[in-house]
Amino acid sequence: MAAIQPPCEPLCMFHDRLYFTTFPHPPPSADVLNRASNEGTSGAPRMRGQSTVGSPATPEDDTPYYYFTIDEQLSYLSFYLDWGPLNIAQVYKTCIYIHELLEDEDLTNHRLVLYSSSDPRRKANAALLMALYVMIVQRRAPWEAFHPLAELEFMPFRDAGRGPSDFNLSIQDCLWGIWKAMQNGLCDMNEFSVDEYEFYEKVENGDWNWITPNFIAFASPFDPLWVKKDKDRKETTGSSATSLRGRMPTSFQNCLDYFEKKNVKAVVRLNQELYDKDLFEERGMKHVEMYFDDGTNPSDEIVRRFIDLSDQVVDSGGVVAVHCKAGLGRTGTLIGAYLIWKYGFTAHEAIGFMRIVRPGSVVGPQQQYMYLKQLEWVKWAAVDEIRKTQAAAALAAVSVVAPATPPAETQELEDVPMDIVQIPTRDLPPVTPSKHVIAGTAKAREITPPGQPRKTPTAKRIAVDMDSDEEEENDVVQPLKLGPPKSPVKRATRSRLVNSERATRVTRSTAHAGLQDAGAGLGPVRTSANRIPRLAGGASTSGAPVTRSKAAAAAAAAGKTRRGAASKAPGSPSRLPTLIPNKKGQVNANSLNEVAAATVKVATASTSRDTWVTDNAEAVVVPATKSERPGLRSIRRRRSSLGPADVLV
Repeated sequence: MAAIQPPCEPLCMFHDRLYFTTFPHPPPSADVLNRASNEGTSGAPRMRGQSTVGSPATPEDDTPYYYFTIDEQLSYLSFYLDWGPLNIAQVYKTCIYIHELLEDEDLTNHRLVLYSSSDPRRKANAALLMALYVMIVQRRAPWEAFHPLAELEFMPFRDAGRGPSDFNLSIQDCLWGIWKAMQNGLCDMNEFSVDEYEFYEKVENGDWNWITPNFIAFASPFDPLWVKKDKDRKETTGSSATSLRGRMPTSFQNCLDYFEKKNVKAVVRLNQELYDKDLFEERGMKHVEMYFDDGTNPSDEIVRRFIDLSDQVVDSGGVVAVHCKAGLGRTGTLIGAYLIWKYGFTAHEAIGFMRIVRPGSVVGPQQQYMYLKQLEWVKWAAVDEIRKTQAAAALAAVSVVAPATPPAETQELEDVPMDIVQIPTRDLPPVTPSKHVIAGTAKAREITPPGQPRKTPTAKRIAVDMDSDEEEENDVVQPLKLGPPKSPVKRATRSRLVNSERATRVTRSTAHAGLQDAGAGLGPVRTSANRIPRLAGGASTSGAPVTRSKAAAAAAAAGKTRRGAASKAPGSPSRLPTLIPNKKGQVNANSLNEVAAATVKVATASTSRDTWVTDNAEAVVVPATKSERPGLRSIRRRRSSLGPADVLV
C-alpha cells in the first residue's frame, strides 16, 4: 500500500532548494515523508503565496522533495518556564547540517524542506534556525532572512523567571542581535568551538560562556569549606586568611586556570562572597565588588562603574569575567548595558543575542529595566564621546610648541616670582595652532616663487636706446605652426597661408596676435597693435590674415583627429563609468569584465570566510553514505543542575 503524506502548511521558500513548513503535532517521521515523496503519491506541496486555483502545471512540479527535521535532535532544556531560543552551539550544528544536505550529490535534484511540529515552541525554534542559516552562511540581511516567515505567526520567546511573561522577544530581535554582533566583530563562527562550549557550560566544569571576545559570563564559584570557615572566622577572629583554603572544587580550579590562560584582567562579583577573592588576585586578575540583590536592577552608579571598568579593560585588549549566583540575571543585565552603550544595540537585540550565546540571560523585571534605560545609556555614550573629543583637542593644544621668548625678556623675568609674572603688553608672535601647520608653513617657504612675466629682478627697468633695425633683428621668433584643415574649401586658404609664412619673418608681436586669435581658451596674451610684420624685403605683408574662425576650426579639427585616433587604438581602456552605455546603447566590454572580476573576488572572499561550515562537518554531522543521508551526531546535553530557586532567589 502506498504511503500517504499527511497535509502540511504551505512551504516558505528561502532558496530555490531550501524550504520550511510545519505538520500537525505530532509530525510524521522523515522516512514516511520521503517515501511518499519518492513514490509520487503525495503530490507537490503548495507554496506560500501561490494561488490555490488556476495555477498551471510546470515541469518543476515533478521535482522530488527531501524532508528533514531537528525537533528531536536539538531541543531546549529550560531552567523554569523558558523554552528558547536555542543556543549558539545548536545554531552552529544546524548550519553545518543544512550545508551538508545541500552539498550531498544524491540530493542535487531534490528540494530540501526543514519541517517541525505545529507546537508553537518547536515551530519558533526551527524557524529561527532556518533564518539564522540563511543570514550567517548565505550572507543575507536580517530582513531578507525573515521575509519568507513574515506571514506566519510565532509565539514570542520568554525568560526563565516565574509567572506569566510580560516581555516579548521575537525571532526578528534574535536575528538583528546576531547580525549586529557579527557586524561589530563580536560573533565569529570561524573561531567558535562546539566542544569547548559544551564542556565548560556544564556546572561540574565551570558553567561559563563567552558573550563576546571581551566578556565571559559565569556562575559564581562555590567553595563550601571556605564559606564555612569564613563564617567561623567572622565570629571568632583568630584564623588567618590562608588557613581558610581547602581543596577547591574542580569547577573552581578550571575557572582559575582557564581565566589566567585567556587573558582575563578583571573579575566582577555581583553576589555575596562564596569564595576567596585572593585566588584571582594572586594570578594577576583585578577583583571588583559590585553587589546588588538578586532579581533586582543595578543603580546608575553601579552601571557607570561597570561601563568605565569594562571599557578600560577592553581598550587594553583584556577580558572581563562577570558573575552573579547563576551568571544569568544580574550578569546579563550589566553586560547588556555595555553592549547598548558601546555598540548601539537596542535592549531587544542585546537580550536576543545574549539568550543565544548564554540561554537564560536577563530575567524578569531586568528586561523592562533594560528597555527603559536604553535611551539613557545611549545618551551616556554620546556625552562620553564628546568629552573624549574635547580632551583630545585640549591635549593637542597643550602639546603645541610655543614660540621662544627673546633672551633679554627671559633675563628680566628669571628673578621674578612666578605668581606675579605679568604678560608683556607688546605684540607677541602668534601661537601656531598645531605641529602640522608649522611643518606645512616651513615647506611652503622653501618653495621658490615662480618668476613674473615681463619682470626683471632689478627694482626698475632701465630704458635702453635701440634703433628700429636692431629691435627688429632681436624680435624674430619661429613661424606659427597650424594643423592643416580637412575641408577642401580651406585648402586654398591653407596653401596661401603656408606660402605667406615661408616668406614672412614673424615677430613676437605677430606671434602673440596669432596665438590670441588661433588658440582660443589659452588665456590672456599680451599684444601690440602698433607692430606690423614685414617681409624680408621690407614691404608689409599683403597675405590673407588668419581669422579666429579659421584657426579655431583648424584646432578643433586637429583635436577631433587626435581623439578619433585614440579611441580606435587597440587595447585602450575605456573612460566610461562602469555599466554606462555609450551613444549606441552598448555596454563597454572592459566594464563588464571588471564587474565580473569584482563579483568573483567577493564570492571567493565570502566562501573563505565560511570555511567552518565544511572544515568542521565531520565533528558535527555523520558523513553521507550510499544508503544513508547526512545526519546530526548524538547531542551532548547541556546543563543544568540549577533549579528555578537558583535563578531568582
